[in-house]
Amino acid sequence: MKKIILFGAIIALFASCSSTKTLYSWYDYEDATYQYNKKHTDELKAKMMAQYLKVIQNQKGTRKVVPPGLYAEYGFALYMDGKKEDGLNYLKEEIKLYPESETYISRIIKQLEK
Repeated sequence: MKKIILFGAIIALFASCSSTKTLYSWYDYEDATYQYNKKHTDELKAKMMAQYLKVIQNQKGTRKVVPPGLYAEYGFALYMDGKKEDGLNYLKEEIKLYPESETYISRIIKQLEK
């Protein structure tokens, strides 16, 4: 009986050590965004935008969709870079994927289109 309990405890220990997969793949998003917001340079902005695209295009998380707010963040950055049509499309994509964001994102779009 003691062997069964010991074996069960060992199995539970190994099971708890396994890594759980996250909902979204973030890659180096956090660091790139932080670095750009800390020091606004063209090089850091290019890195940040590349990270946005990487997160958008290579989702390996369990949900296999872009994290909430990322389409909006990327779209807003594109819009501010003068790529207005692309930016608006990403903002609208945020609403499609996360309908609960419609009130907020619609306000942003309305302000941008003024």
